Amino acid sequence: MQLRPAQPSDLEICGSLDSSYTTDRVWQMQEREENGALTTTFRVVRLPREVKVDYPRQGHDLLIGWRQRDGFLVAEEEEGICGYVALTEQPEHSIARVGDLVVERRRRRCNIGTTLLQAAAQWARAQDLGRLVIEVQTKNYPAIQLSRSCGLNFCGYSDHYWPNQDIALFFGKSL
Repeated sequence: MQLRPAQPSDLEICGSLDSSYTTDRVWQMQEREENGALTTTFRVVRLPREVKVDYPRQGHDLLIGWRQRDGFLVAEEEEGICGYVALTEQPEHSIARVGDLVVERRRRRCNIGTTLLQAAAQWARAQDLGRLVIEVQTKNYPAIQLSRSCGLNFCGYSDHYWPNQDIALFFGKSL
């Protein structure tokens, strides 16, 4: 597998990758106010059956997002592009933010996602940034597990973050 910066001609191919995923678990958020203290907790909940979930950004929204990214790397094998990671610099906070991390459905569980996250960390270091942060849907349990297995820790959330109003979870690590 080869990692390289994306070319404009790669965008159509990246947009055509099957970015949906299936899951049988989600992170469920619960807020509770008691004695003047607001507590937010997340817990893993097993679903009654596996569900297929579409990637939160599609079509035009995805293309606009890519144009606003500072870094865009693709993973390529003999058959062609099999994944990508899109990054945004936040130099005022010394953060590289992973906005999109997609691996073609049939190529998952082959270390491509791990390799892309490692490349994202190298890209961030080259930009002299000190932290890598990834945004993930609460429904995307496979991406949560990938993030945690790569050493990223839960570091926050944003309610109504995605176009479909889902919660975003943030996982990060110091570089």
